[in-house]
Amino acid sequence: MTGFLAVSVALALAFLILPVQRRAAAWFGWLLGLGYFGVTLRWLVEPFLVDPVRHGWMAPFAIFFMAGGLALFWALAVWGARWIVGRGASVMIWLPVTLAAAELARGHILSGFPWGLLSYTLIGGVGDVWFAWVGPYGTNFLLLALVGGVSFCLHKGWTLVWPALVGVLFVTIGVQALTPKAAEPSSQSVVRIIQPNAPQHQKWDREWMPVFFDRAIELTASGATPNVVIWPETSVPAMLNFAQPWTEQMSLAAHGAPVVAGIQRRDGENYFNSAILIDQPESISAISDKVHLVPFGEYIPLAWLLKPIGLGTLVDQVAGFSPGVGDGLMQIDGLGLARVLICYEGIFPEEMQRGDVRPDVLLILTNDAWFGKGAGPRQHLVQAQARAIEQGLPVVRAANTGISAIIDPRGNITESLPLNEAGYLDAFVPGASAQTLYAKIGDWPLLVLLCLCIMAGIAQRSRIRIDGDGPRV
Repeated sequence: MTGFLAVSVALALAFLILPVQRRAAAWFGWLLGLGYFGVTLRWLVEPFLVDPVRHGWMAPFAIFFMAGGLALFWALAVWGARWIVGRGASVMIWLPVTLAAAELARGHILSGFPWGLLSYTLIGGVGDVWFAWVGPYGTNFLLLALVGGVSFCLHKGWTLVWPALVGVLFVTIGVQALTPKAAEPSSQSVVRIIQPNAPQHQKWDREWMPVFFDRAIELTASGATPNVVIWPETSVPAMLNFAQPWTEQMSLAAHGAPVVAGIQRRDGENYFNSAILIDQPESISAISDKVHLVPFGEYIPLAWLLKPIGLGTLVDQVAGFSPGVGDGLMQIDGLGLARVLICYEGIFPEEMQRGDVRPDVLLILTNDAWFGKGAGPRQHLVQAQARAIEQGLPVVRAANTGISAIIDPRGNITESLPLNEAGYLDAFVPGASAQTLYAKIGDWPLLVLLCLCIMAGIAQRSRIRIDGDGPRV
């Protein structure tokens, strides 16, 4: 709630002091976005500090260029709102439309990067129920419309804005009451999440790899035997092609329970970031490959364009993985039909809707050691909570260094392991709720609505110019 209030107040002030001239407004929007994304993505320095001697100098440039690039979407949105309206105060009404459209575009262009949506500040509060109805981008639009409406009313001196806000709260509470509740679990299966806590600078060190693997084995074998065991992303220290000795140990430690684990594998000339299902000591019964890769981390966008201009070496060094195919579904005894998502895939709402069959649970395997000990792992967890609310499905999240968690279909964390602690978590998985409206319709209605609004604004602007109102500044 604190984040929601801080963001809302900052946006309202920005709406009220927006420059009149389009060029100045665009720069204002860019600086606003630079500040927002600079603070939100401050954890981006952490990957460069894994090897600070070689890569530490790149950290300030990475966060500046990343934040500055994302801020271009905000600059375009502010410029567009001023272009439609001109000097009028109604820009406060139009800016939510253009900014919501820009954020929707940010989540999809060049594979998309929807991290840090404004709507995520609502997670954990009464307003997060809107994710089940209109999704993260639709909730983004509602939040911006609320801020824009309040700003416009304050500008006009209309005191009715305060009763209207109370009305919005009551409507939200009503929507929350109409949102389906989670069902009781269909079985009392116990899921064990393994959190080995391997720091990124040691994770692939040959001396430390067996330490972390043995730790995970010990955690797997501890206590009463669970019904299924979940290891995090890339937790097996060998390529799948040569990993039989390791997978046998994992299966034996689980005492016959199926084990899902993150691993890398090679197929011909292609490498994949994958999840495997180990049913028996010598049996890999299912493989799910990561589909949505990290740009500049697992592949180079527009590689076909970079190679002809002499950047082939850069492409070959970074483009280590190939995208998988398939719907990511995996039938797991003791867990049900799971949609397996590997790290980065969990931030994309549309990745939850691949395939025609609704799963019983969302299973997220991740390695948040890259994100450090600050805001990054917590922001990543919040997005997993959003995915649960959007789909009305429980989430089982296994993270190398944390935060591992069980999340119910309303986004509540029912069980968790703290950040940067080794351990295991045994828990029952909540049942799914009825399929949400957003899970049925996706973002298409929002896209159509925003396009119609922008087209109407362009038509209105053209009509006014034709009628002789003159050019706008």
